Amino acid sequence: MSKGKLGKWMVLFIAMFLSVGLAACSASTTAKKEEAASSSDNSEVKLRIAWWGSQERHDATLKAIELYEKKNPNVKFEMEYSGLDGYFDKLATQAAGKNAPDIIQMEAIYLREYAERNQLTDLTGKINLDNVEDTLIEAGKVNGKLYVVPLGNNAHGMIYNKSILEKLKVEIPQAGWTWDELFALAKEVQPLLGEGVYALKDLTTISGVYEMYQLSKGKGHITNEDGSFNIDKETWLEWVNTFTELRKQGVVPPAEINVSDQIFDPTRDLLLNGTVLIKNAYAAEFPGFNSVTPGSFELVAAPKDKEAGGYLKPSMSWAVSEHSQHKKEAQKFIEFFIHDPEAAQILGSSRGLPVDKTNLEKLSKNFTEAQNMQLKLTNETIPTAQTFNGGPRGYGKFSLNSYITVTDQVIFGELEPEKAFVELKRVFKESTN
Repeated sequence: MSKGKLGKWMVLFIAMFLSVGLAACSASTTAKKEEAASSSDNSEVKLRIAWWGSQERHDATLKAIELYEKKNPNVKFEMEYSGLDGYFDKLATQAAGKNAPDIIQMEAIYLREYAERNQLTDLTGKINLDNVEDTLIEAGKVNGKLYVVPLGNNAHGMIYNKSILEKLKVEIPQAGWTWDELFALAKEVQPLLGEGVYALKDLTTISGVYEMYQLSKGKGHITNEDGSFNIDKETWLEWVNTFTELRKQGVVPPAEINVSDQIFDPTRDLLLNGTVLIKNAYAAEFPGFNSVTPGSFELVAAPKDKEAGGYLKPSMSWAVSEHSQHKKEAQKFIEFFIHDPEAAQILGSSRGLPVDKTNLEKLSKNFTEAQNMQLKLTNETIPTAQTFNGGPRGYGKFSLNSYITVTDQVIFGELEPEKAFVELKRVFKESTN
């Protein structure tokens, strides 16, 4: 090769080298700028945040967000909040389109589904969880990685209209009661009630309550540890047939009334509108009920049989979308939400008892009657609490959709219990595969 040609090749090589080098430097600079933009206290950040709940929870959350914005003027929030109905349908659509909110309120039965689809950020080691119970933290892990941060300690039990039961001069439910005692109380109360009022909500269609029944019978959770179907046929048929008889006796509402129940809606919630006196509830839900008619309701631990039926679980959690452009700011907000003393004062027990032990200790000294009721249910449940099982991937779809669809057909008399059980096995497989 001649010196002239060699010189030209050298010039081209140097030009290419510089071009690649400049591009790399540019990409590196852009990445650093984006990282700085997500973590700088001065750059403007807009976070989308979504949750469900009662008006009481909405109000408390909005005030906590307002406090955060005051402390972090560069951060502004776009809020997306609603009742539970439709919340996860909307979230599923958003997540599929990689357009989920930055911060997402998550329910345990949906955790594995979203985590295994790579729709949630791995938060392991990224958020300070000192002062939080290990059992609550473990409940937020999938395959050893932390995907959600607990917002409250929660227990599943029963809620009843104490004001009416006291007026009727019947025995008030107490921790340690049995399912047979619940059904007997309902039958005792029913003749004392007016037309259109029922002692007990029909619990046939609520998988979480049936699970407490099966646990109390010593038959385990309704899904095995490996995620397989574990509804015990004999126990489930016993449960369904018990409510069939109660429906015939007018102790629980007719099917068309029962399916109209919408939690926290003052006109449609069967407890709040006076249609039923007893139904299931989580401790975290109590402020929502109490805020409508303060002092009327009381919580009690779930009934038992051979074993306890109740269990503890995180009362909702915060997750960060894997597609968020502001993960560091989202994580910073979550840390504030669970640890900041001022935020704890605002939030109270709107999502269950605070998970930060120091905050709980301080707040409990001045708990309202409603908050003490939440603490009462949790304390009643703890000594004999069953372990919590969030279920396999797709379990949320089964629990909150497919299970209800099948059991609705049962209470309307459109599907025989034996055939319904077979259908439950089919839709479980369909939902979780």
